[in-house]
Amino acid sequence: MIIVFTDDQGYQDVGVFGSPLISTPNLDNMAKNGIKFTDFYSASSVCSPSRAALLTGSYPNRVGVPQVLWPNLPGGLSNAETTIANMLKSQNYATACIGKWHLGDKQEYLPTSQGFDMYYGIPFSNDMSVNPKSKISKNIVFREGMTLDSLRETKWRGSRVPLLKKDEVIEYPVDQSTITQRYTEQAIQFIKDNKNEHFFLYLAHSMPHVPLYASANFKGKSKRGLYGDAVEEIDWSVGEILKTLKEQGLDENTLVIFTSDNGPWTSRGEHGGSALPLRGHKNETFEGGFRVPMIAQWNGKIKPASVSDKVISTIDVLPTVAYLTGADLPEKKIDGKNIWPILSGKQNKKSPHKKEGFFYYKDFNLEAVRQGDWKLRIIEDDVALYNLKDDISEQHNLASTYPKKVKKLKKLMLDFDEELQQNKRNQQHLRSK
Repeated sequence: MIIVFTDDQGYQDVGVFGSPLISTPNLDNMAKNGIKFTDFYSASSVCSPSRAALLTGSYPNRVGVPQVLWPNLPGGLSNAETTIANMLKSQNYATACIGKWHLGDKQEYLPTSQGFDMYYGIPFSNDMSVNPKSKISKNIVFREGMTLDSLRETKWRGSRVPLLKKDEVIEYPVDQSTITQRYTEQAIQFIKDNKNEHFFLYLAHSMPHVPLYASANFKGKSKRGLYGDAVEEIDWSVGEILKTLKEQGLDENTLVIFTSDNGPWTSRGEHGGSALPLRGHKNETFEGGFRVPMIAQWNGKIKPASVSDKVISTIDVLPTVAYLTGADLPEKKIDGKNIWPILSGKQNKKSPHKKEGFFYYKDFNLEAVRQGDWKLRIIEDDVALYNLKDDISEQHNLASTYPKKVKKLKKLMLDFDEELQQNKRNQQHLRSK
């Protein structure tokens, strides 16, 4: 089982999703050999909550991660939650987290406390700083004139971030121009080391979050500037992973999922991505913030060149993996559903969210719901109703035309949020609303 999770990559920023300037032959080929989802959703439009949702199968507000987490501050994904890695350890899987973590940088929140055997990566967004209380490797490599004393200072040094191995800083600041390459090398080694075992690899790229970087082999090569360079290097990485699986005879035994944590940071101009034809961007509950590219491949199990418009989400990954591996679902309530019937191409299988809805939270607030083709978005007194089948770009507010639909969806939102607020967990470290 492999999940490739990119950072701030927009809905359009894959060739098979319509990118006019970014070349992604490996992802396009993955879609040719597997299934492409046009209506796949992250459960948040920002970093930390989206990762909490993916790994726990729950809306982030349920598990206490409704906002972005920062270095050296209280908070993180409670290790009382069951992650995909925790669940698969019970099935004797080897587990690795490589890349961006961003679910708390204190020891009790790091991947090795959350079911992962190994961790190699940047523990938060690549534009952040360093936790001066970090555990330091005795073999740490300092760069750019940094020293142990400067690392221990509380001064904020934006975009000078550490590289961790397991729970120790091994490089500070990390050379981000080589980070995609190094993540890929680590991922390939993990696959080779565990080729005779069941394994779960969570490869969470730091790119294409700003600041953007690409290695010498990719910098200046795309038609979409540095952003395109970073995405095309990720595409290369996916190709290397798939090639390794084939070489090791694992391609018919491994489900590979590719998606993004949320929509693009369009305010960064050329350094941000594109969610077209969707409206909006990261940190918003318009489609462009939540709907992301998703491709899944499993040779012999998923029908090649499939396309699905069923509404599914990152929260559905954990229960699907549980079904496929025979693992028990977490004892605590989760929100996701098993989507293997949809992934495997069973005819006439409806979205598990078609009746009960898919919900869009921003920070502490529930702002929108999608049920079938209809989406209701409410922010204070601003009420908007869209038919996404006819109006994918959310340009035509139909609230005044369909007041009964507004009333029905509003009740759906209120009922769901009431249940979640009554049963949410691990709130003790949250910043006040």
